[in-house]
Amino acid sequence: MEKSSVRSKQGIRAVAARAGVSTATVSRALNSPDSVSAELRARIAEAVQSVGYIPHASARALSSRRTRTLGAIIPTIDNTMFARGIAALQKYLSSVGYMLLLTTSGYDLDAELEQARNLISRGVDGLVLRGDCHHDALRKMLADTAVPFINVGVYRPDRPYPCVGTDNEAAAHRAAMHLIELGHRRIGIVSALQRNNDRASARIDGFRRAFSENGIELPPQWHVEVPYTLDDAREAARYLLGLADRPSALVCGNDVIAYGVLLEAERSGHVIPRDLSVVGFDDLDWSRHLRPSLTTIQVPTGATWQRAGEYLVRHLAGEQTIMHHEIDYSLIVRESTAPPRP
Repeated sequence: MEKSSVRSKQGIRAVAARAGVSTATVSRALNSPDSVSAELRARIAEAVQSVGYIPHASARALSSRRTRTLGAIIPTIDNTMFARGIAALQKYLSSVGYMLLLTTSGYDLDAELEQARNLISRGVDGLVLRGDCHHDALRKMLADTAVPFINVGVYRPDRPYPCVGTDNEAAAHRAAMHLIELGHRRIGIVSALQRNNDRASARIDGFRRAFSENGIELPPQWHVEVPYTLDDAREAARYLLGLADRPSALVCGNDVIAYGVLLEAERSGHVIPRDLSVVGFDDLDWSRHLRPSLTTIQVPTGATWQRAGEYLVRHLAGEQTIMHHEIDYSLIVRESTAPPRP
């Protein structure tokens, strides 16, 4: 018998003895935490820590045909929203005995496909994917391997894939309507890049729908797409504010872009919101601390990613799950918006 197997059996016996339960109960608590009471689970967890027992992952996977590991593929790690979401997902998974493997794709569908292939080859039980813009080969691979997955950050009930997120088009429509209700008719857009980013595209659609419904024209030069950086957002603002015929308000694809607009407006001598109203999207922590504070769309990112984890864990446990889950958004009105000057 292999030494690791012997140590594993000795370790689980020590845990059982300390917790005052059978080895079968310890095994059940480790492999299926929901099958035992919270009090018993806590007692066994304390015994595991005291004994220093490390469950043999490969043996657990063989016995349950599960690794209790999920994979997540996000576009980049330098986005505050992704960092907040991954933290919430990992916290939840840890509470139910799951581990998270994280990779990035750089908004490249081929790279996302390769990362998904790597995660599946390493035995993940399910995948968390960002958005609903994926390579056709990835969808086929997931179907062929029967690996469950969920799209995070979008709400698309018309699609045959599980998702959890905000209706980005509707939320962006609300952001633009706030400016229109204040009396603005000259509104520009500074959006994130649309390439392989269906959230950015949906938000642009929402802005444009609000304009169309209210007879507002958007000159082509008043719409600028930029990467997710302050420098690029500032450059976009510099261009728009330098136009002889410039907008009186800007809707931004996310809060980081809005921060860049606010910084550049201040540097160029414009007063917010007297000279320019600005609306963001996401409600990052800094949005309420800036002066002026930022009007924005609030999206509960932590709850969104936790629900993604809950969906996969419940699905893997054979429980009834809801395929499409919508997360509410809200408009947070602060100091960066006001009626236009006469």
